[in-house]
Amino acid sequence: MTIDAGQDSPESPGRSQPGLFAEPPAASAPLATTPPDAYQPLAARLRPATLQDYAGQQHILGPGKPLRQAIESRQLHSMIFWGPPGVGKTTLARIAAGQANAHFLQLSAVLSGVKEIREAIAQARQYRAGGRDTVLFVDEVHRFNKSQQDAFLPYVEDGTVIFIGATTENPSFELNNALLSRSRVYKLRALESGDIEAVLRRGLDAMDNRVTAQEDCLALIARQADGDARKALNLLELAADLAEEGAITRNTLEEVLQASLRRFDKGGDLFYDQISALHKAVRGSSPDAALYWFCRMLDGGCDPLYIARRVVRMASEDIGNADPRALTLCLDAWQVQERLGSPEGELAIAQAIVYLACAAKSNAVYTAFKAAGADVRSGDTAEVPLHLRNAPTTLLKEMEHGADYRYAHDEEGGYAAGENYFPEALKDRRYYEPVDRGLESRILEKFKYLRELDKISARKRYRDTPGDSKQ
Repeated sequence: MTIDAGQDSPESPGRSQPGLFAEPPAASAPLATTPPDAYQPLAARLRPATLQDYAGQQHILGPGKPLRQAIESRQLHSMIFWGPPGVGKTTLARIAAGQANAHFLQLSAVLSGVKEIREAIAQARQYRAGGRDTVLFVDEVHRFNKSQQDAFLPYVEDGTVIFIGATTENPSFELNNALLSRSRVYKLRALESGDIEAVLRRGLDAMDNRVTAQEDCLALIARQADGDARKALNLLELAADLAEEGAITRNTLEEVLQASLRRFDKGGDLFYDQISALHKAVRGSSPDAALYWFCRMLDGGCDPLYIARRVVRMASEDIGNADPRALTLCLDAWQVQERLGSPEGELAIAQAIVYLACAAKSNAVYTAFKAAGADVRSGDTAEVPLHLRNAPTTLLKEMEHGADYRYAHDEEGGYAAGENYFPEALKDRRYYEPVDRGLESRILEKFKYLRELDKISARKRYRDTPGDSKQ
């Protein structure tokens, strides 16, 4: 079972282990401690116990912020901590529980199931009977399926537990609406380099001055940690082990920092945030920013073929008929990646991205496509007008299929002015509105001319209609 009762376990020294359903201890029960000779990573030893020692997250923990007030006033509520790894989600949950003198239970969604949830709830009930609240912290809560998430609902509702979930994924997509409606979501951010450097200095102090490091070395570790305090402390500890004569130098760090492991979750929010940034940079005509995000994704291990596929989408969605060459160029880049691989293929994709960013922009086709689809989905199954129907047999011709159809090539200028190609109920509908940019400006010009011909044709039909039919 993966229930972690933290430091206030019902066990006490000198007694046999009472088991999961033991009576809760009094508030003054001694705390379980780690044996003095047991190894603990530096990150674990430095886990803050108070908000004063907690690094970063001032946007939710600054003076007067609701979360800080709730923790300091011991008025906890169920909540979701959403943020990247190593920013202090677990630590913040422990601090909140400790401040409220609440029993702390921890579940890992990777290793736990409904059975463990039930056992945790049973333990929480024991503590509640003794007048003490329980904070139930669920790490990686997004990994629980719907039924497992639903198992928490009645106990969150009746106050058996104060639920705190931690997730690296967008709760809107990964958590049940019922659980979200009972919790408040707090977005934790990657730590700033300055915050991480402060944590690293605390790490050096915790080593009893047996190791020193230059400020530039701490700054380098902080940058390499990429917003993750736990990773920074692990790197510092490794550097301390390799330090010669008790001094961490740049030579030491070269051994430790051999590979750059910047954050990039191939299936998570960061992945979609970066492809979104790439797409928006292209749409915003910023080739430099688009190249930056492209390189960031490659550096993080993204499959170039995925990017190539998305670039093709950008060509149709954001450039469209303003520059139809863009779509061809993107398809060619995709093919180069498939045939030649890296790095030649990546260069071809970069060429396509830069072209898209610099090209004239139009989303007119994309907008028209969505509007037409919306009409199809929301409307009735409209009949095809008789003059547009196919008439391959004598019977269908006798039924007037294709009757009165005007063959455009036989019309003046190759255009049958005033002809309707819609179902009758939609005959005046307009979806495609070309923009006055790139090649589409010429299409717009032509459309203005054709619509003027339609107006002339309509006026002519009106004049030719018998008087009584005009009334």
